[in-house]
Amino acid sequence: MRILVIEDEVHLAEALSHILKKNNYIVDISNDGESGLDNALSDIYDVILLDIMLPKMDGITVLKNIRAEGLDVPVLLLTAKGEISDKVRGLDSGADDYLAKPFNTEELLARVRAMCRRRGVIANSNNLLCFGDITLNTSTLNLSTEKGEINLTLKEFELLEYLILHKNIVAQKEQIIEKLWGFDSEAKANHVEVYVSFLRKKLKFVHSDVSISTVRGVGYILKE
Repeated sequence: MRILVIEDEVHLAEALSHILKKNNYIVDISNDGESGLDNALSDIYDVILLDIMLPKMDGITVLKNIRAEGLDVPVLLLTAKGEISDKVRGLDSGADDYLAKPFNTEELLARVRAMCRRRGVIANSNNLLCFGDITLNTSTLNLSTEKGEINLTLKEFELLEYLILHKNIVAQKEQIIEKLWGFDSEAKANHVEVYVSFLRKKLKFVHSDVSISTVRGVGYILKE
């Protein structure tokens, strides 16, 4: 899962990034509203953490632009303000939730998980994603079937998670690169091919009936 943090307080943004990365999220940071909006409109994020008070473009304007472009990505507003009017304005502008600074780490993570569940990113309260005979634990990065289990590397996990969440469509290589490495990454198609190869070996190791099929010239799709 990829999260965008739009926060101008550099130390707070870095702290949020550290917390989220420790919990197996991919994190990008923008320190002003304009760059934050540009990143958000790439539509590669599963959740956005958005501060209201931002330079160049305030958070409410960023949020309104995100919704005006038709993006339904869950947005959690971060604000130091306690006034009810600010919270109402944010929710009316399309925010999914809000959290006032300073906040507790566990509460932040719980709210992020809740927004993921609303979007269907996490399959159940045990943080498990299932497809065919495989189960992917999003907390431990463990891949299992009734016949075996194995731990995935973070990038292997991110790729399998993406394929499961897009199980009914062909995942294009370009989309996978943007999602896993970022839209400004220098990663190439062969990076995806390498990790697909790793995953195929691990699916075989746990004796799964699930396979990663190649759609020539396009990308990949999971099949049972």
